[in-house]
Amino acid sequence: MSFASPVYNVIAVPIENIQANEYNPNSVASPEMKLLYKSILEDGYTMPIVCYKISNECYEIVDGFHRYTIMRKHKYIYEREEGRLPVVVIDKDISNRMASTIRHNRARGKHSIELMTKIVADLVESGVSDAWILKNIGMDSDELLRLKQLSGLAALFKDREFSKSWDT
Repeated sequence: MSFASPVYNVIAVPIENIQANEYNPNSVASPEMKLLYKSILEDGYTMPIVCYKISNECYEIVDGFHRYTIMRKHKYIYEREEGRLPVVVIDKDISNRMASTIRHNRARGKHSIELMTKIVADLVESGVSDAWILKNIGMDSDELLRLKQLSGLAALFKDREFSKSWDT
């Protein structure tokens, strides 16, 4: 059978072949990291790491950085899992990988405003439209406007229609 969802095609990838991405705005507080460690210790890996395949041997994390971190920090987990992480692969361009990371993060909870602001700036500067950001990242127009304002980059507003009330 062939399924469209990546979760039906989990592969075991050596952790040495996996790298973090540079755009993940998510952070996990110490108590939650301890709970994640306990969960992996007691239950094993129950969710695969979502990755993008960079080359034959190299994968970049889209979602699952903290599960990856647990293996890197805990020798027992590394040895028990024979140094391999369960991975599913998505084949998307960088803008869609960023959107996927944010969707995964937002579905779980909070993430860094500073990094979120940088992602919005990166997406806008790469030519992605506001409509695309709203649709694919799941934010409303007020939130997008606030993040653009926080960035302080005037270029992010180049396609925005402003009131003529200040014209004389």
